[in-house]
Amino acid sequence: MSSPLRLPSEREVLAARGPKNKVDPQVPWAWFVEPERAASGAIVQVATIFLTNRECPLKCLMCDLWKNTTDDPVPAGAIPAQIDYALARLPSAEHLKLYNSGNFFDPLAIPPDDHADIAERVGRFENLIVENHPRMCGKDCFRFHQRLQTRLEVALGLETVHPQALAALHKRMTVDDFDRAVEFLLENGIAARAFILLRPPLLDEEEGIEWAIRSVEHAFRVGVGCCSVIPVRVGNGIMERLKHDGRFAPPRLASLERVLELGIRLAQGRVFVDLWDAERLAGCPRCGPRRIERMAAMNLAQQFLPSIDCNCEASP
Repeated sequence: MSSPLRLPSEREVLAARGPKNKVDPQVPWAWFVEPERAASGAIVQVATIFLTNRECPLKCLMCDLWKNTTDDPVPAGAIPAQIDYALARLPSAEHLKLYNSGNFFDPLAIPPDDHADIAERVGRFENLIVENHPRMCGKDCFRFHQRLQTRLEVALGLETVHPQALAALHKRMTVDDFDRAVEFLLENGIAARAFILLRPPLLDEEEGIEWAIRSVEHAFRVGVGCCSVIPVRVGNGIMERLKHDGRFAPPRLASLERVLELGIRLAQGRVFVDLWDAERLAGCPRCGPRRIERMAAMNLAQQFLPSIDCNCEASP
């Protein structure tokens, strides 16, 4: 591992922030439909709604999702209204993701009194995916699952199994917490997927690849069916400072490719890489777009596809 460096405190993380974006509690801040490979192997259309709600109480080092949140809880009925608003504007889809920039079972983010109305609205979908902190998987999660007429899948942030790097993220959880959450979900008939970070602070480029794959392997070992690998980026204030001070660097596009290739070849479950804003990781304007297209195709095929040849320094 790279030489130990002091990472910012939660107070420093907050102090480095810029202003939040203006949001409407009655309207989700984004929504779209995109294809995804399902557990069955079929390519399905997935509607994703980014709900507007209260900011997550955790102040994770790498997070920039606070930008589109409110300071106070949204009123009762606002979340079902947001779902109605987005679904009225989206094309048809088989699966639905309700992502809320935090934790679905945080009662100050998604009011439990709205769970019944939410369950009624999502019944037409084959699968519902929500995001949640491992330590918030409990009775509210179970009760919500009991209301549903569709399959429930909970996306958990494992982030990394590197103990020092995980502790430095201010996520207030351990790998054991993640394992217990997955066990709870599976015992209650709820599927689990994991978010994995590529190159969090404290890790260099090669360590970033190694620990991302170790994290994917661990998630599959405890029963997760799908892993989504997210390259750590700047964009929340504190990460820019760490980059300026030489304490962080975003991963190379080649590293994201490598993790996807290795993850798919594990053949233990679906492995996706997050390609949002991946252009910022591409060092070459000639091969970068084609390499991103290749990864998008591999996300769907879950098979190794021929590499993109280029003589640039950005190539693997």
